[in-house]
Amino acid sequence: MSVTDSPAARLQALFEGHRLTPTQRRIAHSMVRRAADVPFLSSVELAELAGVSQPSVTRFAVALGFDGYPALRRHLREVAPAEPAADAGSHNEYQQAVEAEIENLRHLAEALADPGPVQRAGRLLAASRPLLVLGLRAAAAQAHGFAYFAAKVHPDVRLLGEGGTMLQDRIDAAVRAGASTLLCFALPRHPREVVDTLAYAKEAGLTVVTVADSAFAPVAKVSDLLLPAAVGTGLAFDTACAPMLLGRVLLEAMCDGLPQAQSRLEEFDTKAAARGLFVD
Repeated sequence: MSVTDSPAARLQALFEGHRLTPTQRRIAHSMVRRAADVPFLSSVELAELAGVSQPSVTRFAVALGFDGYPALRRHLREVAPAEPAADAGSHNEYQQAVEAEIENLRHLAEALADPGPVQRAGRLLAASRPLLVLGLRAAAAQAHGFAYFAAKVHPDVRLLGEGGTMLQDRIDAAVRAGASTLLCFALPRHPREVVDTLAYAKEAGLTVVTVADSAFAPVAKVSDLLLPAAVGTGLAFDTACAPMLLGRVLLEAMCDGLPQAQSRLEEFDTKAAARGLFVD
C-alpha cells in the first residue's frame, strides 16, 4: 500500500483545507492515530478516544461538510474499507503501549514512501551555517540527541534546549552568523514558548522545519515544513519512538547534503580510537 492509499493519508487529505478549532484538531489527530479503527467507532467512542465531548464530535463532522457524524462514518467506510484492528484485550497495558508504538512506526514508514519532504528538509539543514536545533520540555531529549549526532558531520550546530529570554538573543546571533534554517522538535504538551519562538524565528528570516506529533499540532501555523510522527499516549508519560526515528532519518538526509560528512565521521573515529574514548 502506498502512502497515498493508506487510511491515515486518506484521513489527512479529508481534513486539509478546513480551519479546525483546537478541539477539532485534537479529534482529527486521534482519528489519524487510529485510522484503521475510526470507520467502526461510534461518536461516543471517538469522543472518549479524543478526550472531548460527544457534541464536539458532531460539530467536527459538520465542520468537514457532513450532516453529522453518521454521514462522516459512512463516508469513511466507503472510501477506506478495512477490517477493524485486532482485539488487544489479551495484552496487558505495557504490551498495548508497545503495540501502539509499532503502529506509529508503521504510519511513519507509510509517510516516508514519499521521501520528498525529508529530502527537502535534509537539504535545508545541510545548507544552514550555523544550524539551530530547538526542543523544549518534552522535546528537549529529541533535540539534544539530534544535535549530538549532527555536530559530528555539520560544521556548526547550535542547540536551543532551554527556554527563557535568551532564546531570541541566540536566534538573532545565529542569523547574524548566517543561519538560514531552524529545526524544531515539538511534542505534547506544546509549550506556548515554542510557538512564540518559531514565530520570532520566521520573522527573523529563518526557514522553520518542525518534527511534531501531528500535522494539526499548534506549531503547524509557524512552520514552513512540518514532518509528523505520532507519539504514544497509553502510558502515564507519552512515548516518542517515531519522532526519534524521524530525527535519525533527517540526520541521514542531512548527511546526503554534506559532501564532507563521511570524512568527518572517519576523522572522529580515528581521534576517538587514539583517545581510547569508547570501551568496545
